[in-house]
Amino acid sequence: MLVDSHCHLDFPDFDDDRDDLIVRARAAGVTQMVTICTRASAEPTVRAIAETYEGVYYAVGAHPLNVGEAPLMSVEDLVGYADHPKMVGIGETGLDYHYDKWPPDLQKESFRRHIVAARETGLPLIIHARDADDDMAAILREGYEDGPYTCVMHCFSSGRALAEAALELGFYLSMSGVATFKNADSLRAIFADAPLDRILVETDAPYLAPVPKRGKRNEPAYVAHTATIGAQVLGVTTQEFAAATTANFHRLFTKVPVP
Repeated sequence: MLVDSHCHLDFPDFDDDRDDLIVRARAAGVTQMVTICTRASAEPTVRAIAETYEGVYYAVGAHPLNVGEAPLMSVEDLVGYADHPKMVGIGETGLDYHYDKWPPDLQKESFRRHIVAARETGLPLIIHARDADDDMAAILREGYEDGPYTCVMHCFSSGRALAEAALELGFYLSMSGVATFKNADSLRAIFADAPLDRILVETDAPYLAPVPKRGKRNEPAYVAHTATIGAQVLGVTTQEFAAATTANFHRLFTKVPVP
């Protein structure tokens, strides 16, 4: 049994075969998945998908590349969404300096609001980090000093220092298809040194399809390919890796029932 801890089932890439996608995921052993809302305007659609399919849950947040499109989501907005029984996480949120789309200060303010909401709800924070390792580590630590919260570094592909900072705070690293790419030796080395009980696995579908599906549209069923590589990196069997990452998921995402 596997869990896809991060996918985007509301994206139009899946409009023609969403039902079949869920069937394929279950056939691959992926019995639960979290579909991620990246802007407030998408929340009704993401929520409806979670309500439609058994085993599908959702999270709500403002992706750092979307923060300037509308007024920032308030802490109260984020906390209010958590009333829904299938809303299980805060995010994705974080910092992305790669594209220079929105000012860092705006991204940081949004990020800090999400941290407060995660603390108030007890739901895990779901982090996107790209080319912002130093600021990311500083804000994560700053937020934790104000009061503990739980967190997963989604699609972790940053540097070793940020991985160590996250692990020191008790957070989780999520492995995506990036870890299967040929040029990802340094990333695999970071995961190899991480405790098995702090690792999740995800697709980030429709993006970042793992080898041997690289270049194709990603989907939750393909998390099994990433799990195969993850097991090799951690030196365990595929079954042990699947069992561990699924147990880790339920330890973090406490609103999701254990099957």
